[in-house]
Amino acid sequence: MKPPAKALVTLAKFAVSIGILILLVRTQDLSSLKADLLAVRLDMLAFAVLLLFAQTFVLCHRWILILRAMNVPLDWLTGWRILIVSTFFNQVLPAGGDAVRIWMLRRHGVQWSPTISSIVADRFLALLALGTVILAGMPFLLPRIGDNSLLVAIVIVLASACFGLIALATLNRWPPRMIAAVPARIVQFAMLVRAPLAAKGRGTLMAAAIIIHLITVAACDVLAIGLDAPLSALDAFVLVPLVILSSAVPISIGGWGVREGAMVAALGLAGIASDKALAISVLLGLGGLIVGLFGGLVWLAAPERANFSADQARAVAEPTDAASV
Repeated sequence: MKPPAKALVTLAKFAVSIGILILLVRTQDLSSLKADLLAVRLDMLAFAVLLLFAQTFVLCHRWILILRAMNVPLDWLTGWRILIVSTFFNQVLPAGGDAVRIWMLRRHGVQWSPTISSIVADRFLALLALGTVILAGMPFLLPRIGDNSLLVAIVIVLASACFGLIALATLNRWPPRMIAAVPARIVQFAMLVRAPLAAKGRGTLMAAAIIIHLITVAACDVLAIGLDAPLSALDAFVLVPLVILSSAVPISIGGWGVREGAMVAALGLAGIASDKALAISVLLGLGGLIVGLFGGLVWLAAPERANFSADQARAVAEPTDAASV
């Protein structure tokens, strides 16, 4: 993607985030929202931030397992340092986290193919695990949805995920003619994602991927307790994954705006007032920012920082952008 096109995409993402936030704020009682944000219990807020910080260790574990499945012997501490630094750059550079993660991994001598494959596989497995969590909550979700169009959309997404998983698991058993009929790039993508799923520790890998989403669910539940919002643990388990799925769509900056809109809509199904839901989402985003700022402190002490160039990092990430299309 050429620099002018990148700038336009970034501006569009900023516009989406700001536009949705403005629309949400205009429909809220700002004094009530401000009161909620200031009245949150500090112990619950600190606990939520601690959960989000602990989540980085599980994220690192998932990534390390993927790298090991690709025969990349990266030590755990280095992997965590790279990952926590990437959370900082996700906050200060649009889509900069993956670029920096790739750049730092390359500085440790990891070749292009496993570097790019590990990032793409990491993204895909996160979505696969999220689909699993949403599917587990479907029996409790269906009675809450009165909008048929929303229900159809959710069912289509889950059916597509199930079909993709089945196709991925049985790829090695397909007849050669059938594989030849599939575009080569799709087959290559399927093979690189299938590698960690077929590895020895695939059970641990999927467990880690699911736990990561459950930690976000738990953080939202803790914030709801801190705001005296009547959100049960079951409601959080059923509804928050839908918010995570919505905010994963790369049309905004760090999910801001999209996450808030989805949180208001999703928690509304559990009878949570829109101002409370918006406050939960804003505090969740601020918790992510705090974790990102800690990643910035780690970056200041990182040995890779001496040779860092933002332009070089973006250039290094170009093949990943192409591979994930």
